[in-house]
Amino acid sequence: MSTETSQTTGSGYRSPLLDRLPGAVPADGVDAGVAAHYGDLFREQRALASGHGFVDLSHRGVVTVSGPERLSWLHLLLTQHVSELPAGRATEALILSPHGHIEHALYLVDDGATVWIHVEPGTTGELVAYLQKMKFFAQVEIADATADYAVVFAAGTSGPEVPEAAAVRQLPYGRDLLVARAALADAVVGLGPEAGLWAYEALRVEGHRPRLGFETDHRTIPHELGWLETAVHLQKGCYRGQETVARVHNLGRPPRRLVFLHLDGSEESLPAHGDPVRLAADGPEGRPVGFVTTAVRHHELGPIALALVKRNTAPDATLLAGRVAASQELIVEA
Repeated sequence: MSTETSQTTGSGYRSPLLDRLPGAVPADGVDAGVAAHYGDLFREQRALASGHGFVDLSHRGVVTVSGPERLSWLHLLLTQHVSELPAGRATEALILSPHGHIEHALYLVDDGATVWIHVEPGTTGELVAYLQKMKFFAQVEIADATADYAVVFAAGTSGPEVPEAAAVRQLPYGRDLLVARAALADAVVGLGPEAGLWAYEALRVEGHRPRLGFETDHRTIPHELGWLETAVHLQKGCYRGQETVARVHNLGRPPRRLVFLHLDGSEESLPAHGDPVRLAADGPEGRPVGFVTTAVRHHELGPIALALVKRNTAPDATLLAGRVAASQELIVEA
């Protein structure tokens, strides 16, 4: 990652919106640099859920791939079928290790000349290095565009035009806007009330949408998270890790599965990422059957979480997420 990009979204990054918008409370960890909330978590959630407002995601990385062979070349590297991706259609894709473990999650759209990709904070450098290594003689140009472009999420399936947007990813629940970083403050004008990462994450958990580095560890395969439905095309081959994807899909089941947890609302604190999940019947000292990936407070559902558990964990078993009692809902078939 270049020095300029590191200063833009790496350690020490601070979004200009933190200083312009009242009540902004900075997030920490991998999401440092943007707002966790603006003083009223549930109001912010309700606004997003009703299709109003925006979320500052300017700490995320942005990568572009241009050139006449961009789609056919990416098709060889990604889990998704993108060789004939229509301009303007949003999709997701993964890059896997040779053993099928998830290394990168890409959120992309092609505008007819350039593929625009946004990724998790801190992963841009490794992604660009890998893409450059795989370029060979393909007619493509790969760029880390994080220093020049930022991501904003706008809730709702429709809304005002954003002249500053270089690309738009239209989603069932909103739009990812890739805007000139220098015009970030202007781009959010007219998008409705501001909402922080905590509100965005609460709706992500409700929607069962996995996130790299939260729902994944070094041995996660796509089948465990339900990413086969959104980020993997099972009828294409020719990508690293494809043999594992096909073998597990056709001959077996993944060793773990993502579950949605309803947490005991009488507890004051939420379990942390990585806290062990155990069978409630075994007590707080029992052998772990998994771990908490993301826990949040939802404006309607109360405290909820995602967790990755062993596949043979009984779907109707009451669990302990950390020390908080929890009931399960299936996301991935048991």
